[in-house]
Amino acid sequence: MAKVLILTAGYGEGHNSAARALQSAFNEKPGVEAELIDVFALRAPRINNLSRKGYIKLINSAPKIWSWFYQWLDRSSLVPHLFWLLGSHRRLLARIIAEQRPIALVSTYPVYAWMLNRLQREGLVRCPQYTVITDALTINSLWYRARSDAWFVTDHDSAAFLKAKGLPESKVQVSGFPVALRFADRPDSWQPPEPSAAKPFRVLFMINSGRSAAIEIARALLQNSNWHITFTAGRDEELLNELRRMAEGAPARAEILGWTDRIPELLMNHHVVISKEIVAVLRRASENNGDLWRKWRTNLIRIARPAAARQIASFVLEAESAKSAPRLMPDPVVRNRALPV
Repeated sequence: MAKVLILTAGYGEGHNSAARALQSAFNEKPGVEAELIDVFALRAPRINNLSRKGYIKLINSAPKIWSWFYQWLDRSSLVPHLFWLLGSHRRLLARIIAEQRPIALVSTYPVYAWMLNRLQREGLVRCPQYTVITDALTINSLWYRARSDAWFVTDHDSAAFLKAKGLPESKVQVSGFPVALRFADRPDSWQPPEPSAAKPFRVLFMINSGRSAAIEIARALLQNSNWHITFTAGRDEELLNELRRMAEGAPARAEILGWTDRIPELLMNHHVVISKEIVAVLRRASENNGDLWRKWRTNLIRIARPAAARQIASFVLEAESAKSAPRLMPDPVVRNRALPV
């Protein structure tokens, strides 16, 4: 059984969601087994949990400070020296690689490439490593300052950005963002209805953080009688109950959900998904039977790559088989379906 290790971290759900999608795509391949590895959680689980909570609190309560720090990480020549502090994490990663003997390493978090570069110089890692970038357009240099056998990006603009930074064109692959395979395999029923006066405009509000601001947004959303609002509150029982109280007697129709595994379905059968204050934009999107929304949908259909995880898995495995860098498979034909914003 050929082993592939997918390296991720819990600092932002995007890293983990991409990693899970890639794991599913690799595990579809005969004779391949993919495993998710979060060295930060394995090495020091309590510290990892505290740092993750601190990260979430920082980006929600002091976004300007986080923005400044993120820009400093992008520019500073001191950043590589900070990774020396992760010596114990690097040694743990080396032990895992020695035990698992993977044919390839795929990272969805930028710090791993720095660790792997060091381990490669020490002769402790010999298999190829690949980086799946979860940033887009203007990409932090942490993603590309460390060597990788290939970088996978979401779109052609992101690829052009990396090429302008000096990365070899042959090593930058436009794959799309790896999403759950259920998006690529979705049934025909997973699409929103055409907007009309007779059918409500369906809005999905996924509340992940910033609870106080979310309540104000929810209150504003519930005032429009032409909308159907679906709220997801996760495992926050207090928030769940408060949303239920707010929805009683509100002009908008509402569905209140706690934790759910239906997220791919919900994303596909609503017209828009929001997580910030954009009520005015939603009003414009739903006016005139959704003319603005139709323009958004047309643009999204043109760039959608729901099979991104499978494309990346195929690229990595073909590269290992051929001992060369093959081209990505042609873009799949995207069916004319409504995609969420």
